[in-house]
Amino acid sequence: MSIVHTATGPLHYEVFDATAPWHAPAETILFQHGIGAHPGIWSEWLPALVDRYRIVRFDMRGSGRSHIPPKGFDWSLRLLADDLLAVADATGTPRFHVVGESMGGTIALQVALDRPERIASLTISNGADVGSPIRRVQEWARQMDEGGVAAWSEGMMADRFHPGALDGPKRDWYAMQQSAWTRDAILDALQVLRDTNLRARLPEVNCPVLLMHGDGSPFIPVGVMAEMHAALPDSRLQVFAHAKHGLPFSHARECGATLRSFLDGTTKGGRPG
Repeated sequence: MSIVHTATGPLHYEVFDATAPWHAPAETILFQHGIGAHPGIWSEWLPALVDRYRIVRFDMRGSGRSHIPPKGFDWSLRLLADDLLAVADATGTPRFHVVGESMGGTIALQVALDRPERIASLTISNGADVGSPIRRVQEWARQMDEGGVAAWSEGMMADRFHPGALDGPKRDWYAMQQSAWTRDAILDALQVLRDTNLRARLPEVNCPVLLMHGDGSPFIPVGVMAEMHAALPDSRLQVFAHAKHGLPFSHARECGATLRSFLDGTTKGGRPG
């Protein structure tokens, strides 16, 4: 078990390095998941990536084996951005490609804005630069008050995946990981996201950006991603058909292949370009 101890609690991370020797020194991809998710969602992305890229993934604060904040904890987007950088530092990664999904994409964007020298490229899947489109905080709180986190999780499964998008074991695994989150961590992290607006700073992003989005996310309309794409100096947008907010898991292999193509196009001679 690998743990980095921050001033505000421990973070659990994993490193996968199976890069082919002819790609040495290997570049690193650091993966950041969002609310209700788990680092295991990236597993089916890896076959398209591991021959060339070293992989780092971690449990977002509030979940899994990382710090579970108590009620009243002082959450902030910059704290979560610092968590990502703490994992990068712990794994000896001064510069890296960062991939974030949902709120993880917003966190990754914050890091790209605050520490541009650390970021070789930025990929955001089903995430956004503004939190205002998410208007269901009260509904989520009601679901958890009436039926617990499991009731909220079951409702979220319909928001993340079309019927039949996952086989039984994959669906059961995702629902189990999502239900393991605590009510306070879900709602407190969500409030941070709701209060976020990075739109005015998008022109400052100086690395290549890949935006991936499902055509049917109930939280972030495709138009929000199109607006981000227009505001970013160097970005590519790919919209996936028949995908909801669980795009990184339901379309994992397609996402991995898209990321590989994008990353290979941003490198020169095997190093970040």
